[in-house]
Amino acid sequence: MAMKQAKYVVDLNEEERAWLESMLRKGKSSARMQTRARILLKAASGMLNRDIMSALDVSETMVFRARQRFVEEGMEAALRDKPRPGQKPKLDDRQCAHLIAIACSDAPDGHDHWTLRLLADKVVELGFAEAFSHEGVRSVLKKTSSSHGKRSNGASRR
Repeated sequence: MAMKQAKYVVDLNEEERAWLESMLRKGKSSARMQTRARILLKAASGMLNRDIMSALDVSETMVFRARQRFVEEGMEAALRDKPRPGQKPKLDDRQCAHLIAIACSDAPDGHDHWTLRLLADKVVELGFAEAFSHEGVRSVLKKTSSSHGKRSNGASRR
């Protein structure tokens, strides 16, 4: 990547340099953001990628990408992570509330209590999702602070 270094020359003006140094002094930003700021400052002072790598104990890829993103997209893009697309939740807030209400209700006939698998089947039966795992139910229920019938947790049995 040494050949590509010349292509991405970091040239900071005085205002940008002062802003980066101020950000590092305050120490309120994330560690990644501070490391990228240090990379940009060292690159602007003329240091080579290998020297920046050894000085900051970072990979060559991190140095290269910080330089590249600064030149192509600007300061803000060079300092921040790109958004990472995740899978959207299968249930919306209304459906989660409905699931919690079902979990707090009486168990179906033939069962002593609701199980995670029974609740997952109920989500599919209600048409909230084509498939839903018991782990998905667990994570929805974990977000609540309610206790579902455990005496050790202070809930009373009717």
